[in-house]
Amino acid sequence: MAYAAMISLLGMLLRWGVSLYPYSGAGKPPMFGDYEAQRHWQEVTVNLPVKEWYMNSTNNDLLYWGLDYPPLTAYHSYLCGLVARFINPDFVELHASRGYESYEHKLFMRYTVFVVDLLVYFPAAYLFLKAMSSCHGKGEKGKLEFLALILYPGIFLIDYGHFQYNNASLGFFIAAVSCFVANYDCLGSLFFCLALNYKQMELYHALPVFFYLLGKCYRQGTFGRFISKLMKIGLTVITTFGVLWYPFLSDSQLLLQVLHRLFPVDRGIFEDKVASIWCSLSVVIKMKASVDNTNMALICMLATIVCMIPSSLHLVINPTQKNLRFSLVNGALVFFLFSFHVHEKSILLAAIPACLIFSEEVFMVTWFFMVSVFSMLPLLIKDGLALPTFATTIFLYIVLASMPTKRHRLNGFWVWMTRSFYLSMFGFAFLSVVSLTLPPPPRLPDLYPVLLSLYSCVHFCLFCLYFHYCQFMTPQDRQEKRKTKIH
Repeated sequence: MAYAAMISLLGMLLRWGVSLYPYSGAGKPPMFGDYEAQRHWQEVTVNLPVKEWYMNSTNNDLLYWGLDYPPLTAYHSYLCGLVARFINPDFVELHASRGYESYEHKLFMRYTVFVVDLLVYFPAAYLFLKAMSSCHGKGEKGKLEFLALILYPGIFLIDYGHFQYNNASLGFFIAAVSCFVANYDCLGSLFFCLALNYKQMELYHALPVFFYLLGKCYRQGTFGRFISKLMKIGLTVITTFGVLWYPFLSDSQLLLQVLHRLFPVDRGIFEDKVASIWCSLSVVIKMKASVDNTNMALICMLATIVCMIPSSLHLVINPTQKNLRFSLVNGALVFFLFSFHVHEKSILLAAIPACLIFSEEVFMVTWFFMVSVFSMLPLLIKDGLALPTFATTIFLYIVLASMPTKRHRLNGFWVWMTRSFYLSMFGFAFLSVVSLTLPPPPRLPDLYPVLLSLYSCVHFCLFCLYFHYCQFMTPQDRQEKRKTKIH
């Protein structure tokens, strides 16, 4: 408990330090940025009836930061809007509050993120610590994962700097995995439904969760137990979705509109430069110009599903919590590399599961953390967050470099890996310095973001292969297999 409290206090200090810096779109009309998007959703939800939240109208111009996240995000925005209106009605006054910026409002918005951390993300991280301790007995596994979850800078650079609420969906996701580790599968299913209904990007984790639960159902021993467990999990999922989507189920047109907002195919395969396969290929083959959005979405879906098959089948056959944790990393990386309309911030969906295997692969996960933060550098520089990005990333490396690493491989291999790590970091340092100090050539204004995305993409492909190897080749705990059969 003392360890968790100390790490949590340090995490809070880092988060509040980042919050002192600018946010996305600060003082940049007419659209401002993600900060304004979150504020505007509070304005819309607190002033309009539920059935108008996702519909285009004179009071809700969807071209101006229209809601495009699932209902749980909308409900959260509504609660924040109620508090905002109580503190100062100007914060969320319909139409008139667009682009509202003041010191008091910034403080209020920062506190809304902080409250989610205190109520959702930090308790979920502690729940994972307790689940791992209970599963493996006394040891450092849960402690190392907890440290990684709290101190990984990517999530609070985006939530407290750029400004979003990733800590809500990812907090529910961590709580779900914690329940799966502790063999509370129905409760874990409920938490995962909450995560998926907060941000649809949790689909990155949906296939591993589905195949893990399917594999556990198959291991019940008898057909009756299989059906019983499957029905319990299914009922949990249906009930959770039914409650959250109830206001939108009475009108089919409204339901279709919400789904259209959640999956905007017309927005294209990507927006800014991102370290995905498709964005990298676009340097040579102009994907947006050569393939229309609908066909590109189908190509992305097919490529993602095909690349997910090996990890998913392995998880069905061996549904252990260790395989689940590795499969979540692998699935998220596959989605990030191959899926449709990826944002640079989506790498958080792979980084948080990577926190959950930290004690298994300290060196490689540390390396992955560094690359994941650097891959978001163009976005963070644009938001005026270069200094906190470098400071928190260097701090993370100093902390994690002191962690014990497994040296079960040949010493020569680790010498080569260590040299590769420093060479990799030198490349990122060089690109970072150049991006900050030298203007790009006039004919290539996006040169540095493109180079960073290409360089990061190569790293992510190699990480994806390595973590797949870890999932397939890591020896399984026989005691854990027996627990899986029992539960």
